Amino acid sequence: MYDHLDRLSHLGEQGPLGEKLQFLHGRVKEQHPYIERIAIALYDHPTDQLSTFIYSSKMSTSMSNYQTKLADCPSLLDTLESNTPRVINDMEVFKYGKGRHTKIMGQTPYQASYTMPLFAEGIFLGFIFFNSVKKEVFKELVLTELDMIGHMISLLVFNELSKLQTLMATVKSAQSMTHSRDPETGGHLDRMSRYARLIAYEMAEKHQFSDDFIEHLFLFAPLHDLGKIGIPDEILLKPRKLSETEFEIMKSHTTKGFQIIEGLIQNYGLEGITHIDMLRNIVLYHHEAVNGNGYPKHLGAKEIPLEARIVAVADVFDALTSSRPYKQAWSNDEAFSKLHELSNIQLDAQCVQALEKNRQKIEEIQQQFRENSVG
Repeated sequence: MYDHLDRLSHLGEQGPLGEKLQFLHGRVKEQHPYIERIAIALYDHPTDQLSTFIYSSKMSTSMSNYQTKLADCPSLLDTLESNTPRVINDMEVFKYGKGRHTKIMGQTPYQASYTMPLFAEGIFLGFIFFNSVKKEVFKELVLTELDMIGHMISLLVFNELSKLQTLMATVKSAQSMTHSRDPETGGHLDRMSRYARLIAYEMAEKHQFSDDFIEHLFLFAPLHDLGKIGIPDEILLKPRKLSETEFEIMKSHTTKGFQIIEGLIQNYGLEGITHIDMLRNIVLYHHEAVNGNGYPKHLGAKEIPLEARIVAVADVFDALTSSRPYKQAWSNDEAFSKLHELSNIQLDAQCVQALEKNRQKIEEIQQQFRENSVG
């Protein structure tokens, strides 16, 4: 017998996915010091959107806070359709491309790249990228080693997303059983979560948002109103103005939602999910107002977590521009006029401006997730 140190045991410990990716990168660099970056991009099937999720390098590049449509990336599309990794041993090939994505690839400091499609149980989730600062390094032996690392990463990503999907599925099932007639499900959640992501991307440079912060904001935003599960239908679905007593009951959905989240985290062992405090903040504080007159805790502007301020703007904008049984949809111009009225009173002005800068993308989202006849 002899002593042996398991140098990958950290992967079995509880901790953020980003830390585990950096840990794996450290092990890879011991054998292959030229690999400067390992990155994961996730794919959003409904919108064909590919977004940087997490990466291990501390170096900021043109691929940080990056989104593009997969249809605009021919070589990645070929990689997916053939289910064959992409090996590029000289990134010079990108410097003369005409497409936007190709040009951005040509601007990175990397000299070679290895790309693996990321699948879990047959479902395409995105891509894993290994980027090198040296050319001609991805030989067969290196690729075999990276394949093993890539599949480890796939399992880590799948595990993280599975926990999130368990949380989302539990909430959606409870919502459908409790409030099957609630119009603020489905399309509303699809749209407002993508509006929140647009705002976050626009503000990323100023606030130093990481890619995984933005992606988790997108994933958590649809859960903002989960506390409405505990609100009676006669109040939740009332087509007329609520009485003072009814409104107090409606306001309790923020604290009810927070209590539900705490219970789910404990029951499903989800404390280790990356950015879990972001979820708590979104659920509890998305109705706080920057002038301190919101609820449940009457926080002032600086006290309200930024993720909650972002979700508030996305939520209000979609509520204004959506049809309901009791109201017509406002135009985008009318909605933005109202958002400006609410700026620095109820809503964060920077978040409003960030959303308004993305009018074309807003219209694309609205076309992609149009409401049906009942909202």
